[in-house]
Amino acid sequence: MAKVNMTTYDYLKTNHLFDTLVVMIDKMQLKEEVNKSATFFAVTNYSIHKYVNAKRDQLRVSANDENLVFTFDSLNLSSLKDSLRAYMFNTRVASDNLDVKGQYIVAHNGEKRLVQARPTDDYTNVTFTTKPIYIYLTKIYFTGDSTALPQNIDEVTQLSDAYLLNTLCQTTGIITTTGTLHVLSNQHTFTYFLNTN
Repeated sequence: MAKVNMTTYDYLKTNHLFDTLVVMIDKMQLKEEVNKSATFFAVTNYSIHKYVNAKRDQLRVSANDENLVFTFDSLNLSSLKDSLRAYMFNTRVASDNLDVKGQYIVAHNGEKRLVQARPTDDYTNVTFTTKPIYIYLTKIYFTGDSTALPQNIDEVTQLSDAYLLNTLCQTTGIITTTGTLHVLSNQHTFTYFLNTN
């Protein structure tokens, strides 16, 4: 774990990987809420860029206009406020209080997320024989009639109308003066957006 002598917001502001996120936080007036979060899963510029591109592609299909222009400035940020709150939690999340089964935690927007610490074989080699443990933030997406959130991960995998939108944290355990910060993978799409067109 790395400790930094600044707030979560100020740390984000010092790192260019979060320039777009900071703009969103400022325009949504969520600075204080970010700093009051016990845990914040930060999305990178890449995650937000992927969301903007996916929205653009969706709108191009629905408008039947392949030249439709849609950029970050086209976003209705006030309507995305709760989407950003889905990454803020009052629960402290750290690898030392997680396991493979995981736990559900409630985000500031009221949605539950599954958080797990899972080992990976991706980086195991002759030099490093211990499997690294990664934190995953997961949204459970229902395609059918399921309304009750399963009690644990074993129940989720048995549901035919649910699947897991897993996001690996590329950096974890940054301890700021106001909370804990984890950074989601650049491969993550902000809001877990699914373009179904």
